[in-house]
Amino acid sequence: MSEFDTNIPTTFDPFAEANADDSGAGAKEYVHVRIQQRNGRKSLTTVQGLKKEFSYTKILKDLKKEFCCNGTVVQDPELGQVIQLQGDQRKNVSTFLVQAGIVKKEHIKIHGF
Repeated sequence: MSEFDTNIPTTFDPFAEANADDSGAGAKEYVHVRIQQRNGRKSLTTVQGLKKEFSYTKILKDLKKEFCCNGTVVQDPELGQVIQLQGDQRKNVSTFLVQAGIVKKEHIKIHGF
C-alpha cells in the first residue's frame, strides 16, 4: 500500500510551458491579425507583433493605398505599436505581409469570428 502513496499526482499547470522564460528553439514570434467589432457592421482590423526594425508608418501607407481604407498606428503600453485598419482586412493583410516578404506565412495568426 505504501507504493501507491508515493505516486500522488501534484497540481498540473497547463500554461507552465507558455509562461516559461527559457522557452527554447520552439518559440516563435507571431504576427497577430485580429478583428474588433465596433458598432453594427463596422469593424477594425489590428496588426500586432511586427518586428521593431520595420517602419510602421510606411507599411500602413502601403496597406491603406492597396486596400482603399483608412488606418492609423496606435502606441499601446503592453503591446507596443499596433496598426489599425478600417473594415475586415484580415485576409488581405496576411497575404500582403507574405507577398511583401515582411513575415513568413507560418508566423501569421489570424483571429476573430
